[in-house]
Amino acid sequence: MNSPLQHQESTQNVTSHDVEVFVELLAQHDARLSSYVMSMVPTVAEAQDILQDTKLALWRSFNSYELGTDFGAWARRAALNRILDFRKRKSRENKHIWFSDQCYELLAEEFESKHDLREERMLRLKECIAKLTQRNRQLLIIRYFQDSSIDDAATRVGRSVEATYRALSRIRLALRNCLTMDK
Repeated sequence: MNSPLQHQESTQNVTSHDVEVFVELLAQHDARLSSYVMSMVPTVAEAQDILQDTKLALWRSFNSYELGTDFGAWARRAALNRILDFRKRKSRENKHIWFSDQCYELLAEEFESKHDLREERMLRLKECIAKLTQRNRQLLIIRYFQDSSIDDAATRVGRSVEATYRALSRIRLALRNCLTMDK
């Protein structure tokens, strides 16, 4: 752990622009970083402690981060280091630890590959939604993205409730077919 003097020395050349960039990057990656840590630590309280330590470490070492590189990967690597430190600390306290360091490394790789797959699926879904007619896209947005009831969606698009159910069923089928189709 750095002393307050070391921390002051490491951050004395920080500009307000650096702070803005750091906060923006952290905000963009915060949800994924949080889910990453939560997926690898047994309790929420411990995960929150690790997240706090990770974010502090990221800020303290932000001057070593190369802008334009993958901030999320850099942040998750820092989090993994904190998780491995947590594991070692628990081992020294004679607390039962379920996973080895290698297992945590494998979990980290699995998290990355699953996220990449989710991103690909989301991009594909966006492409499929773009292929819908304007009227069907509008209905989809009202029903699912604005979380409207069927009755409300029907009223807003000027259809009966039954016609709205049928239209949504056709839209879901079209999206399913589009998603399973080879590109």
